[in-house]
Amino acid sequence: MATAPPSAAGAASLADAPFVRMWRGFLTGRVMVAVVLLVLQGVGQAMNQTSQSTVLLACGIYLLATLLLRVLASDTPPARGVGPQWLTSIGIDLAAIATLQLLQAGSMNYTPLLGLPILMAAVLGTLTLALGTTAAVSLLLLGWAWWLGYSGAGDDASRYLQSALTGTGYFVVTYLVHQLATRLVREQQVAQQSQIAARVQTQVSALVIQNLTDGVLVVDENDVVRLANPAGLQLLGKAPLPELPFALASEPAWQPLVLLARRTFRREEPQTADADLLHPGQSPMGLHVRTWLTATRDVAGQTQTERLCVMFLHDLREMEARLRTEKLAAMGRMSAAVAHEIRNPLAAIVQANALLEEDLTDPAQKRLAHMVQQNADRLARIAEEVLDIARVQHQISHAPASTVPLDETVAQIWQDWQGQEPDRRRAAVTLEAPAAQVEFDSEHLRRVLVNLLDNALRYMGNEPDSLRLTTRLLPTGQVHLQVWSDGAPMDKSVERHLFEPFFSSESRSSGLGLYICRELCHRHGATITYQRLGRTTTRGEIGGNAFTVAFRRTTRPSESATLFDTFVV
Repeated sequence: MATAPPSAAGAASLADAPFVRMWRGFLTGRVMVAVVLLVLQGVGQAMNQTSQSTVLLACGIYLLATLLLRVLASDTPPARGVGPQWLTSIGIDLAAIATLQLLQAGSMNYTPLLGLPILMAAVLGTLTLALGTTAAVSLLLLGWAWWLGYSGAGDDASRYLQSALTGTGYFVVTYLVHQLATRLVREQQVAQQSQIAARVQTQVSALVIQNLTDGVLVVDENDVVRLANPAGLQLLGKAPLPELPFALASEPAWQPLVLLARRTFRREEPQTADADLLHPGQSPMGLHVRTWLTATRDVAGQTQTERLCVMFLHDLREMEARLRTEKLAAMGRMSAAVAHEIRNPLAAIVQANALLEEDLTDPAQKRLAHMVQQNADRLARIAEEVLDIARVQHQISHAPASTVPLDETVAQIWQDWQGQEPDRRRAAVTLEAPAAQVEFDSEHLRRVLVNLLDNALRYMGNEPDSLRLTTRLLPTGQVHLQVWSDGAPMDKSVERHLFEPFFSSESRSSGLGLYICRELCHRHGATITYQRLGRTTTRGEIGGNAFTVAFRRTTRPSESATLFDTFVV
């Protein structure tokens, strides 16, 4: 994924950071040179029992000047170009070294210290400043040679030749040091910009993985899960969710994943397999698993890195349902068109049958007319449900994004649904997400919940807690809505096709209810799943059918759930 380059302000700060560090380093070096000069002069005069107060005074003044500059100007370096701002550093160095050279006694030579201002100018300044500083040093060397000749000491020609050679060497060193310093600063800027880009890339990748609907697990060679996104932890099917890191082999149901990870490490190539996670008391969780290695054994040995297995988990039921839905999409469109064309002749049949029934007196013939009416009504209802799919998709595609308070909306839907048959429609309703806001249209949520409640009512028992309606806020921040009933277990052949359009275990049903529920959930970023779960009731542990809607996490802040509203009707 491409990232934008750093801003101008960021680039400027990156460019100044190395310059400021080197500036402080040179200021500290000047202080150390001044301290050494003062100490050596004091020790030398003490050993020789001589007194040169002017030399000590010059060293002391130089030390004081370097200390003041180190304290006052360490955070405000001068501009790199030529200007008077360099007089407080390079100018003072040249003046101090020249003064010490003039005041020196005996064979003491301070000219090697002229390399310090030259290096400072070459590293921190422009090439013009560096060459200018070197030229000033060369003039000082020539001036010193003239001064010695004027004093009548030694051979003038050799002194001038030595000064010229030293100045030439300084010029060569200045140019080379400046080029190296410029290159190092440029590479450091590039490295820092690359580091920022890598950090941004890491943050973006972590955010993408965190919000993937597919599960991601990162497993090491000891079967320990180092990293996992919330979807991956959910697909593992264990409650409560494990805390990272955890051993993948600690749960018997995860053994297929352990074996697949070990096979990936052993063969050092990507693996693909379907696995069933069998947790006690739950329906099998079918997963389609793909694995990759971060590095082979040879590459990991050369780069001194650890080999990790990255596992991508996909819910097999969702994959199969998606494939079936795609295959049935064309047939669904054709069915909608056929249903639309059926409505007109069907209306004519109903009307003609009604007119015919008015003239019938024979009970047998009236019974036949009534059968025609019933089947015509059934056909009209099926055609309306088929057409309803297109209406729902149109409504969703044109509906604005909205959020609703989950518990409040669920409570209102429950009261409306239960009020139609209070004696029969009884349930234990537990709302545990009072502050949760979910991204869903309220009318669409009503349609999903009413459909699930109607299905549960058809197969549940007659006990007060045979039906349970719950909402729950998970520690991960995800919100669940669940409808559980103590109906008989579904046949595996039925369970595999629950959310397919036109599939029903009853001959009088169109098989579109759960399909529409799934479409509504997917359009709002939610998921709906089925599991066979056990629940503790007044009759003991009872198995039942649970339909769970997992809502997409909203960006709105919400308080932690502290109020629990539980009631039995």
